[in-house]
Amino acid sequence: MAQPIIEFKNVVKSYNETPVLKGVDLEIEAGKFYTLLGPSGSGKTTILRLIAGFESANSGDIVFEGKRINDVPANKRRVNTVFQNYALFPNLNVFDNVAFGMNLRGVAKNKIKDKVTEMLGMVRLSGYENREISELSGGQQQRVAIARALANDPEVLLLDEPLSALDYKLRKDMQSELRELQQRLGITFIFVTHDQEEALAMSDWIFVMNEGKILQNGTPVDIYDEPINHFVANFIGESNIVTGVMREDYLVAFAGKEFENVDAGMRPNERVEVVLRPEDLDLTTPENGKLVVTIDRQLFRGDYYEIFAHDEDNNEWQIQATNESVVDSRQGLTFDPEDIHIMRFNESEEDFDARIENYDE
Repeated sequence: MAQPIIEFKNVVKSYNETPVLKGVDLEIEAGKFYTLLGPSGSGKTTILRLIAGFESANSGDIVFEGKRINDVPANKRRVNTVFQNYALFPNLNVFDNVAFGMNLRGVAKNKIKDKVTEMLGMVRLSGYENREISELSGGQQQRVAIARALANDPEVLLLDEPLSALDYKLRKDMQSELRELQQRLGITFIFVTHDQEEALAMSDWIFVMNEGKILQNGTPVDIYDEPINHFVANFIGESNIVTGVMREDYLVAFAGKEFENVDAGMRPNERVEVVLRPEDLDLTTPENGKLVVTIDRQLFRGDYYEIFAHDEDNNEWQIQATNESVVDSRQGLTFDPEDIHIMRFNESEEDFDARIENYDE
């Protein structure tokens, strides 16, 4: 890993004796798109505010390019923030909103004009300089807020749920635009969201948080395919999670049968949780199924049917199928060994990494 641009070292933060961050460690590399993902109250925005200098840590170190910045004021940090409500000035037009930070720093007027023009072109708002903020749509206001932040040439751009107020289609469009903008600029983006689909679509690297801790971090593919515990598996996409027993390496028992899989490193006959994603399950005839299920209900989702069923051990299964099924019919359920993911109960990221390392050796 390259020298991180930002590090948190055992950072603790409390509000009125209520712990919000419980000894957080993280590293952020320059030039990537990072996402802090988790439910409300997990500590995501607090991390953003600590990086920006709007809050102070109770203990631990916050490091920027190798230097401790705990006591550096917000206006001296080379970061800028795009807030959830955009925080635009309604009494200023688009040009003056984007120019605001440069005016405070005393940048020459001709340079301000060139920079504002460049930034508005970058966010596809050329020609909007004289528009009032009240005349803009939500998506356009968000672009102005991004242009204002980028006009200050930050090394890191912090984005606190900036898409949450947008409608579904505009939100999807802005996801693509933000990702493309980050790649074009090559600067570090740190994005906060509780939307797992958004995080998976946009990020180079995701930190999954809950109750003031980082439970897992990795690429979107790693976290989706290899969740380390029940919370992560349930929070990142839809999951079927059933209890089982790891008989030995590559052999797990659940739903009354034994199945080959690709996981190893557990103790023989250890109780585990088994994850199968709905899109990895296929329906077939009962004779050809690895399990036999009864169809309970189904929903048409446009490009697939979301089907709910139960097996003979009363485990519930969620299946994504391209063809409609028949409620109350008995069907076979099939899947490949590679589709089975095994989790230890409440395993930490450190335990998971150690197990995989020991197994690889």
